[in-house]
Parts: sequence; structure tokens; C-alpha cells
Amino acid sequence: MRQLNFELKKLCQNNRDGSYATQSNRHDALQKLASDLHGLGYRGMNVRSLKQKHVSALVDQYKNEELTVGTLKNRLAVIRWWATKIGRPQVVAKDNAHYGIGKRQLVATVSKAQTLDREKLSCITNPYIKMSLELQAAFGLRREEAIKFSPLYADQGSHIHLKSTWCKGGKERTVFIRNEVQRNVLDRARLLAGRGSLIPSHLKYVQQMRIYEKQTLKAGLSNMHGLRHAYAQVRYQELTGWHAPVCGGATKKQLTPEQKKNDLKARLVISKEMGHEREQITVSYLGR
Repeated sequence: MRQLNFELKKLCQNNRDGSYATQSNRHDALQKLASDLHGLGYRGMNVRSLKQKHVSALVDQYKNEELTVGTLKNRLAVIRWWATKIGRPQVVAKDNAHYGIGKRQLVATVSKAQTLDREKLSCITNPYIKMSLELQAAFGLRREEAIKFSPLYADQGSHIHLKSTWCKGGKERTVFIRNEVQRNVLDRARLLAGRGSLIPSHLKYVQQMRIYEKQTLKAGLSNMHGLRHAYAQVRYQELTGWHAPVCGGATKKQLTPEQKKNDLKARLVISKEMGHEREQITVSYLGR
């Protein structure tokens, strides 16, 4: 292993900010940054070698690769974390506009919804991973929530209750059980997990997440966050009676005053069910 890769790995081990998923994603991103710097000709770097020229070189490469604004911002955020941890935050500009990176498109204009392909799902050999995927589709759960899910604790009869330790930002929440599909998934999850969770007792969350990543990749299941988009869009139609704008439904400007009230009410419900509690966030899933 190259020196920079090794030292960045140690930096992550000594600074465990955020959830397990955040830590894992950050570790992977830093390893890629180190490899990309090596590929750009910056050899023999260590963790404290980061300079403005390195940041600019990385950004230029990523812009040439035509990465999305969101991806560019995420990678810069990781570089800022690195710079801050070594006491050199000044090597990264505070404003992304300095690198010619504009604002990301927050209002969805094209649906990113994904359905769970049953043929591909059958290729998942790990029953715990398969069940986590079904929970993601049925309840719009995040990946981490679905992996950590403990059916015996969560299933409250009329709703599921998600522990704060499962959720992004430590925000516990409840989601109502509305149909037989959801009930069937929960019943099967309880049979599988017994008194435990969807992480086998001999594994840790990070290990199970790695298995999830490998199994979904092998089965050809990508962008499983799209299951949350699908959940939000189905809920919107249930609550309002019409399709979301991103699915071809009426835009806010086309709604009557009464419909606008129902639109806002539905968005607040959906935002809460998905663990955001901000109406504005729904435009990423539903459009405006």
C-alpha cells in the first residue's frame, strides 16, 4: 500500500466522525483521492502533503470526467475534512464557486424512482440482504436503516418504529403500515431475524454493509436509493389523488388553491415518514 493511502486509512481510524456509513464512504473516497493523486503524478505524498495545487488538479480531473455537481461537491467535502484534520483548512477554498462549481439541481425534473427487479433480487444469495432490500422498497428506508432493522423491536402492529441509532442524524421516527405487502415483508423479516436484527450476530454493521454492496453489484442492482424515490412518489399519489410533478402530474403553478393545501400537507407527511421533516427536501423526490 502506498504511503498516502496508508496514512489516510489511519486518519480515518483516528477520527470517527459521523455514522458508520459516513465513515465508510469517507474512507473509500479518501482512498480514491490518494490513488487519483498518484495517477496525476504526485508521488511520495504523505497525509500532511496536501496543498492547493493538489486540490486544483483533482477538481480539474473530475470536471474533465464530467461528474455531476453533487459528486464534485461531495468529493470537495471529503478533501475539506482531510485538510481540517491535518490543521490546514486554508488549502481548500471555502466557496465551491472558486473552482467553477455551481449549485446542484435540487428540484427533480426527471424521476429517479427504482422498482425492485424481482429477477435480479432472486440473484441475491444472502437472505438478510434480500430482506433489507425488500424493506427499503416497502417502507422507503435508507440502506443503513434497512440493514440495522430489528423486526421484533420495529414492528408495532399499526406502524414501524425506527431507532435513533439506525437513522441519519439520530432522528428516530415511525412509519405507518398501510397495506398487505408491507405486512407480508415484516412478517417474513421477523421469521428470518427472530429476536435479532438483519445483521447476523457474528458480524458488525460495516461488514454487513460490504456484503450488501458486493451482492447488489453482482446481481446488477444499482442506485437502490431510487427505492426511496419510488416510495415518495407512490405516497404522494395516495395522499393527493394525482401524480407527482416529476411523474407527469400538475406543477404547483397548475394547482388550485385547495389542491395546493393538499400538496403541502402530503409533502409534510412524506418528509416526516422519510426522516427529513423538511417540506423543501421533497422536491428532490417529487419535483415542484
